[in-house]
Amino acid sequence: MSIKEKIEKDFIEARKEKNETMVSVLGMLKAAILNGEIAARPARQASQPHACISGQDAGVAGGPKEFGEDDILKVIGSEVKKHKDSIGEYTKGGREDLALKEKQEMEILMKYLPAQMTEEELKKIVEDKIKDLDAKGAGDFGKVMGAVVKIVAGRAGGDTMSKIVKEILGA
Repeated sequence: MSIKEKIEKDFIEARKEKNETMVSVLGMLKAAILNGEIAARPARQASQPHACISGQDAGVAGGPKEFGEDDILKVIGSEVKKHKDSIGEYTKGGREDLALKEKQEMEILMKYLPAQMTEEELKKIVEDKIKDLDAKGAGDFGKVMGAVVKIVAGRAGGDTMSKIVKEILGA
């Protein structure tokens, strides 16, 4: 079962159980995924305004890009990050009630992400990539980050990856 199918199934189940928080979070997530799918579609040509609708461009070069599991994981990760940021802001503002609500919503979203890597696991991957790429210093930061992001794909936060790469490269 794909992540998208699981989200849809859980959304229907939450509606049946009248779980308002879950319905709200999953509804928002479904909308964010749909927005991502729409953004991934190529712009329609002026000479063929209905080509995309009729399916004429499906399967040809330049046709609709498939919005896959990795893309959905990126959307979920983005939503989790928004909730983390909100928790920080609400806590700073003394609104513990709203921070708690955001935390509950974030925990629901986290169920759809793969298990997060520990810093030790991530450090090992970064060290291996630095050796593979023969990276020497801060100038190779982007190259190392690009390689690590492809391997880790949603199992670690970008800020954590960045911190570890900088630490090891001495940047």
